[in-house]
Amino acid sequence: MWSSNSERVITKANTHISNISKLLKKVKSEISINFIWLDKQELLLTTNKVAVASNLNIIEKYLKKLDNIDYSEIMSSRLPQSKSYLKILSISYFVKDTNLPISPDIVESIIKLTYMFNNIILAFHLCIIKASPKSDMVVIWVNIWDF
Repeated sequence: MWSSNSERVITKANTHISNISKLLKKVKSEISINFIWLDKQELLLTTNKVAVASNLNIIEKYLKKLDNIDYSEIMSSRLPQSKSYLKILSISYFVKDTNLPISPDIVESIIKLTYMFNNIILAFHLCIIKASPKSDMVVIWVNIWDF
């Protein structure tokens, strides 16, 4: 979804969550929208259960009917194929030859350069945890969607 479209939806997120959940309930779906957030200029909706294509169609129709949305800019909605959690161990807490701690941006850029992570999207911000207060190693938790 185009950036300003997404921002327009986010400003009234609570209303949209309620309206979409009511529409889904009308068709006897057990799905409800829990949360809407903007990530890298994409609008992401989380649900209480796994959605199916018919749920996505209802959501897409709702978004296209909003008055202040340019529907030609709405990308097709899609479901993830799988969600994985990855735990990376024994990573140095400091960037090599510096006193700077490793940051999520550095880890994300390295992940994107690794062949194993082709066609993978981070589902949420990665979490970097120092192994122990006296350790110079970190553990990195990554949530990924595989499309």
